[in-house]
Amino acid sequence: MTGEAERQPGIPRRERGATTVTDGVVAKIASRVAREALSRFPESARHVPPGRRTPHVTTSVRRAPERRTAGRDDESVAGRQAALGEARVHITVELGYPSDIGAQCAAVRREVTERLRAWSGMDVSPLVVSVGRLHSAHTRHAGAERVR
Repeated sequence: MTGEAERQPGIPRRERGATTVTDGVVAKIASRVAREALSRFPESARHVPPGRRTPHVTTSVRRAPERRTAGRDDESVAGRQAALGEARVHITVELGYPSDIGAQCAAVRREVTERLRAWSGMDVSPLVVSVGRLHSAHTRHAGAERVR
């Protein structure tokens, strides 16, 4: 009976309120998950200076248009998740070198996409992972000069 009382059948769905997820929430989730994904690559992480390990995340959240269901005012769980919208995410990471750059970027992309869908109920399209800087043992003590 609790489900029936919560639906409030006399009030249209668009007037009952909505769940929204802001850009800041999406960025925080993406940053945390990207950091966790990169921590699984210890050979790369030891070359990155401690202040540079947090990925930089830029997000843009678009709210999904209101959808009508045929003959029903309530929606399934999948319908509610789709109604939360779409997140466009760009993550810039700094990685250690030499390391498997492709595997690290793929892990970040896969895990952030999966967790954003699970935790926020949003579709993630596109998710771009960029490498902003590579750090190696040679460049750590080189100062401003270029290493060839």
